[in-house]
Formats: sequence, C-alpha cells, structure tokens
Amino acid sequence: MWTRCALVLTAAGALTLTGLPAMEQADAARAKAVRCDEKFLGKKFPTTPPNSGPPDNLPYDAWPNDENYTYDNPAKAYDGVLPPTDAQREKAGTNYRKWQRAYNKSQNPADKVMEIYARYNSQYDKKTGLKEFQRFLDVRYIGNHGNPPRGEAFEARMVKKYNMIGPEWWCQDPIEYTDPVTGEKRTRVVDAHHRPTERKIEMKSNGKIEDDQLKADRQIAKEKPKSTFRYLTGQKTEDSTKKKIAQFDEDLKRDRGSSRTQAGVNERRSNAIERTQKPNQYTRFDSRFNPDPLKGGRGPIIDQALRSGKSVADARRLQAIYNQNNRGGYFGRGPGGIDFSTMEINYVGTPVRGKGLDYSMKADYVKDPDASPGYGGDAKLQLASDAFFTWLALSPEKFWVNLNPVRPDLIMDKDFSKTDAGRVLLEADLILKHDYADAMNPDKYERGERFWKAAPRTPEGMPCLPIIRQWITPKPAKVREQDGGIYILDAPLKVNMEVPTGPDVPKGSCELTEAQTDQAEQLILSTIQPELERRVNDDTSYADLRRVYSSRVAAEYIRRKDAVEATDFRKIINSNDVSRWPLRGENKNWDKNTVYDKYVDSFRNGDYKFERVYDGKVWILSMGGVDFSKAPKKNISSTEFKTRHKGLDRTTKTSVQAEVTYQDGDTAYLGGSTGDQQTAPEDPKPTPSPTGSGSPKPTDAPSTPAPGSSSTPGGGHSTPPATDPDGDLAHTGNDVPVGLFAGVAAALAVVGGALVWWMRRRRSPGH
Repeated sequence: MWTRCALVLTAAGALTLTGLPAMEQADAARAKAVRCDEKFLGKKFPTTPPNSGPPDNLPYDAWPNDENYTYDNPAKAYDGVLPPTDAQREKAGTNYRKWQRAYNKSQNPADKVMEIYARYNSQYDKKTGLKEFQRFLDVRYIGNHGNPPRGEAFEARMVKKYNMIGPEWWCQDPIEYTDPVTGEKRTRVVDAHHRPTERKIEMKSNGKIEDDQLKADRQIAKEKPKSTFRYLTGQKTEDSTKKKIAQFDEDLKRDRGSSRTQAGVNERRSNAIERTQKPNQYTRFDSRFNPDPLKGGRGPIIDQALRSGKSVADARRLQAIYNQNNRGGYFGRGPGGIDFSTMEINYVGTPVRGKGLDYSMKADYVKDPDASPGYGGDAKLQLASDAFFTWLALSPEKFWVNLNPVRPDLIMDKDFSKTDAGRVLLEADLILKHDYADAMNPDKYERGERFWKAAPRTPEGMPCLPIIRQWITPKPAKVREQDGGIYILDAPLKVNMEVPTGPDVPKGSCELTEAQTDQAEQLILSTIQPELERRVNDDTSYADLRRVYSSRVAAEYIRRKDAVEATDFRKIINSNDVSRWPLRGENKNWDKNTVYDKYVDSFRNGDYKFERVYDGKVWILSMGGVDFSKAPKKNISSTEFKTRHKGLDRTTKTSVQAEVTYQDGDTAYLGGSTGDQQTAPEDPKPTPSPTGSGSPKPTDAPSTPAPGSSSTPGGGHSTPPATDPDGDLAHTGNDVPVGLFAGVAAALAVVGGALVWWMRRRRSPGH
C-alpha cells in the first residue's frame, strides 16, 4: 500500500517539460472502472434513477449542512513518534518491508515505529525528500494513509446522496486524452462518470480542486464536446477554486454557444471524523486544557495548531508541502487555511472528575490559504489554554493592571505579572492609551477634526481637555448553558472613560471650569469612546485580549461547577500557583516595567503633534486600564438559543472530533477532549527488541512522546466558595439569578493619556 502511495506522491508534483501535468499516470494507466453502486454500496441496482447525480443548474451551488461521515486511519495512532536517533536510523535502514513483516507477526508497536524510521530513511536523500522528521511523519506517513480512506468515505457519501447507482454510473473511470503540446496519450481518472450523458464528477472532501485536474478537464472538454463537469466539495470551497471553475464554465459556454452550465461547483459541507483505532505509547496526547500535567488529550484543534507555521514565510512553505500531499483532502484546506489570530474558545463541557474535559475553539477561515496563509496556531492555542488556567489558579482580586504615571509601584499584581495573560492585559492597556490619542488625530480622521473644533477653550482660546481615565472591562458575555456545557456566544468588551479625581491624578496643563469639564467628558464619550470600543472588539491589535477574555468566561464556568462538586480542577482553583503557565516563547523575559516606561514616555512627550489655527492663533498640540476582576455573563433562554443559533449545539459537539463549520459561515470550529489518557514519558532505557523470529533489532528504543510539564500545582486548598458576596450576579434570560462569579466590586483606577499643549502666538493681520 505504501508503495502505491509513494508513486502517487511523486507523480502528484511532477510536470512534463512542456505539456500538461503528468497526473499519476502510472496509477491512472492501471485504473479500472467499477460501477459506483458496486464499489460503495456493495450491490448492483438494475436501473439508474432519472435525474440521478448532483444538480447542475448553477455554476456554484452551496448547500451547507452538518452531516458526519467517518473513516479509519490506523497510522494516526503513531502521531507521537519522536525523531529517531542516529543509532535508530542506522539500525532501521531503508528496507521498511522487513519491519512491516515483523510488525504483522508481532503486533508490537515498536516494530511499526522502526518501519516508520525506515520509510523516513528511504526518502531522505531524494529530491522530494523531507528532512524534518515531524513533517515527514504527518505528511508522508499519516497523510498518505489518511488520504485514500477519507476521500473514498466522502465519495461513498456523495454516491448515496445523489443516487449515482445503476449501470449508467461508473467510478474511477479512466478517460484518455491527448497532451496538446507533446502529443502523448494521457489518462484522467474521473471519480464518477455518467457515461450516457458524459457528465464527469470530481469529488473532493476538502474545498480545493487541483490545477492539474482542471487543465486535464479543459483538454477533455475540447476532445469530447458533450462532456460536462461538476465538482463536489466537502468543505468551504476556496475562492480561487470557484474563480477557476467559473472561468472554465464561461469558456465552455462561449465555445459551445450554450447558456447551460457546463462546469460548476456543488458545495456539500460534511464533517470528516477520523478514527485512530488503537492508541498506544506512541500516540500523541497534548497536555493543554488538562489539569493533570501527566495526562493529555486529542482533537482536530491540536492537529491543526501543530501543523501551522510560526511566521507568514514558514506558513507558505508548509502550505505548499501539504498541498502536494492532499489529493484525498485529508489535510482539509491545509495548515494555512485557518486564521489563528481570530481563535477563541467557544465551548467547554461540564468537568467530571476523572472524565476529562471537552472543549471547542472557533476561528475564521482565511480567504486564500496559498497566498496569505494563517499561522501561529500553536502559540495562540497555548495562550488560550494558559490563560484558562491562570484565571483558575489566581484569585480574582489579582486580575488587574494599572498604568498611572505617578504610581510605578502599582502596575499589576506580582503573580499576575508572571503570566502571559497578565502580559496581554497590560500591553492592551498601553495600546488603548495610544489609540485614545490616535482616535482624535485631526490629520488622520475627519472625526478628529470635528472633535477639536468642538473641544472647550481656555480664556486665551487654547483648546483644552481634562485628564481622562480609560480602562477596559467585560460587558456581560452572552452564553447558553445546556447539554452538560456552556456555549460562549459573544464575549464583548467595554471601554470605560471618566474624569478621575483623587491624589493619584496627575496635574493637567490647562484648567477648565466644571461645566467645561463636563462638556469635554461628554464630547469624548460621544465621539472617541465608540471608536475605541470598536477597536477593542474588532482590531487585530486586541486579538490576544479577546482570546484571554473568552478563556476567562470558560474558567468561571469551571469555577462555579467545582464549587458545587469537586472536579479535577479543585487543586488548581485559587492556589495562586501559576508555575505551570509562565511567560513563554519570545515573551519569556518580558518585564512589566518596560511597558510602564513606554507609557510614561508617551504621557510626558506625546505620541504625535499637529498644528491648527483657532481664533487667529497657531496652536501646536501634542497628544500623549484593563480590569478583568469581574466576568459578568447573561445566560440566554433556550428559545433564543434554538432560534438564533439553530444547530450550533450539534456543530460544537462534532467539533471535538472534526473540523467543522456552522451553517454557511466562514468560521471553523475545532475542538478536542482531554479525555483520561496518560501521556507516555520518554524512557531513557532501551525497550525490548522488536519481537518475531528473524526480525531486526534496534540498538535504541523508538522514542515516545514526553509529557508537557512535570510541575504540579499547589494542593490542599479548601473548597472554593459557591458564592462571593462581592461578585457580579449572572442573569438568565428572564433576569433570574443563576449564580455568582467571584470578583471584587471596586475597579482600580487606570489613568489615561494626558494632553499637553504648547502655544506660540502668531500675529494675525490687524493685531
């Protein structure tokens, strides 16, 4: 089986020097057509129903649904195999067939791992060989074993759905055509072919049709003018694919003088659920969202996050690699198909002790994965998980940040400052200060021009603003709690503004009357505050803030459930031990004082200057927090959930097993389950040699995946209280209290940017 896959893999990327792509010609030449009903339904129907096959009345026909189909991929059970040592590579050799025989006899997973190492060696020095073992494992081994069964499972579903049965429908039908440049005979294997009408159906479980297939179809259309073409896709069809097929259709209509659709797309979104079959010590279990560092979980979000690139350039490179090995649609839209910058948690199940936790994330699809692929999935998923545990581990009174130019001693809680969640909040507060100044810039926005013309003036005619405090708090999150979990439907944030008072308020550079101060405050609230709130909830610069807040909502649900009945999270909640969720990656040496110094510089020196003439005088103007201690939520009614979010519960539950979309949207839902699986620590001692008479013996044991962390949270804490007298009430759809969220009532003051003025007088004519 692997030999055939290797041939497909090599041919898939090959091109003739001047002609059409050499599309898997070795396999195509051997292909034999079989009746579709016999191949996929196991029986032959005597007749073909009228109007069988997909509808062909439109160039593009979208009929999104939420139907599932399953397929088996035993190779997925080895996705945790670590790169081989030099000794293991030497022992494995390149003859993978002898290791296959050893495994078939022994059924020992160690023999299968040595087979994988031998396959890796056999392709390593080839021109198309992959040097990075983890990419080889995912793309060439797991992907090559997953592409055929996934593709065939989708085809079987389409054959049944559209009644492509009886003696007129043939699957894997080889169609000969002539390369227009070289004159060579070539073969295009059509997934389903209605021979009497020459309707040719290509079925892709993902949303992309290969360019070489379209080129071949164009030539077939010239040689066989009765041919029409339909392309069935099982996921959101990529815009590039729709455009290419639309152009193909227009060209055929023009050449044939017909108004009838000649080539079109039928989008039938379906959820492909992969079954691993028999997990073993070489199966990857990821520790994210798992309270026990020695246990882990699995799910499509883990797969896609680990496949994604770390930068745009890296993502483009990986997207090209996966595209070359995605004939059966196993990798969906590829690792670059998801915009991970938009990823947030949207569901967590009810935690049950010893049973693990189901969860789901949502993220937008990118429009063109090849040109502008998504990236950074691993880091974004890690941030969402780390923030989730940070909100659980720290007591809520620690969830604040404070940028005040006269209070360098009160920037943020010391434990909170050790986490990425705390870093995100403080950096977002600084961005907010800069955005406050930017939003009123008259050189950039008409809004700024209107603002300054309406601003109050001093007796000398100088525009003047009071010191304004700005900070971000959560608006009530819209959620629905049902079916043993909580659906986070919307988690908006609010920008608060006010004129502060008290000893910690810096002195302004101009003085206003009380009436003028009120006028300025209302002007800011009506003109600037809406723009800032839009940015906080929509702009990419606040994406991490929105991500950690969604995790905050999910964590509060876990807190409340644990207060009623002990869960696996009990030892973490309010432990104030965040050692398992520290600052990571490029931010591991992050320092809160660096952010504070940037803020003070902005406060004192301004972000920008602009010049305006008011009343004959020239004025040169220079324009110089976040509190998550509360997480209010509103539980919408069952009627509203079913009406406005029909089917979302089914979509979300399926996302734990497969990448799915909701209705006809452009948002992907991917989840996972921490389950109750033990991660296999790496064993430094050689494991027993592969069993079976005459089988090769490795000098070192095949490596097994190591756990994500060895540190454990503090224990021995008392049961968290079910209610907190200082917390916010959570409301149901009919305003009946359903629980209290822990939190403190008073928000710490966060001083906003200052406005400093310099004036130089210029005499106007007559003065």
